Amino acid sequence: MKRWPVAMLIVAIALSLLYGGSAAAGSSRWGKEYFPNVEVITQNGEKVHFYDDLIKGKIVLISFIFTSCTDLCPLTTARITQVVDRIEDQIGKKIFVVSITVDPENDTPAKLKSFADAFYKGPGWTFITGKPDDIRAINAKLGNKSDVATDHRNEIVLGNDATGEWARNSPFADIENVELAVRDMDPAWREGHHAPATPLAPATDQKGLKLQAEPGQVLFKKICAPCHTIGVGDRIGPDLLDVTVRRDRPWLEKMIMNPFRLRAEKDPTLAELDARYKGVRMPNLGMSATDAADLISYLATKSDEIAELRAQPETSHVHSQGNEAAHHGHGSMGSHP
Repeated sequence: MKRWPVAMLIVAIALSLLYGGSAAAGSSRWGKEYFPNVEVITQNGEKVHFYDDLIKGKIVLISFIFTSCTDLCPLTTARITQVVDRIEDQIGKKIFVVSITVDPENDTPAKLKSFADAFYKGPGWTFITGKPDDIRAINAKLGNKSDVATDHRNEIVLGNDATGEWARNSPFADIENVELAVRDMDPAWREGHHAPATPLAPATDQKGLKLQAEPGQVLFKKICAPCHTIGVGDRIGPDLLDVTVRRDRPWLEKMIMNPFRLRAEKDPTLAELDARYKGVRMPNLGMSATDAADLISYLATKSDEIAELRAQPETSHVHSQGNEAAHHGHGSMGSHP
């Protein structure tokens, strides 16, 4: 899994939106006789059988990760967390998430638990490791056949073992589309679901002209929002409200463009953040200087907008916070960096 520059990541997102999920298999191929029913170990140290305990009769979302990953694994897992937030009424009941290590030699249950707890601590999401040959056999059956951890497939596998429906999808597609793809694995949901009669109208200005989102807003939604909010509270990473006031611009540029360099320089601020948000670190996403400038501009603008809204009467303040929370998802309130 080589590091993707932001431009390539945006291309991948665009392709996923254009083409959606692709079929992986039908009921004639994947099932009891297809998946290895080997013993695996969860992040809690429990020994379970892969097919019987994690797949059989379930709707599943499967991802591939390794805990020492320094680029897309944390982002992929954060994106899945956003999906889980949207379908939490079904997680651990009808729908289950399974994250499989691609580095079983090094990913112990303790390492998986530390990684998992940084994203989600509720029911229905299992991280697994096990004997290297067994884990590789499982991964190969799911289409991830490389023995090199950094070359694993950057996708998720969706399936309904009861109906034999399986498909691949991109964790970088719009969260709404991924949510619908997961829910669509449930025949009961499909039967009762009705699409809106008319599509939502695009945002327009007073003259009726379609408004275009600024580049920084697009980058934030696609790249940053899985881990961060603005004014809603800490999520997987810190709330970024007023971060442009609390941190100087050169530091923000370095953090956005190359956090590894800051870490190598033993930057005390980054060291504090790493200690506070254990289990996940800011990945290197190949951001350019232009990307950094766009993001910083958006964060400053958004923080100013929130400050203006909060200065309004209490009724407007409550309403705006509700909208903001709905936009970003619910995260636990916490101290800002």
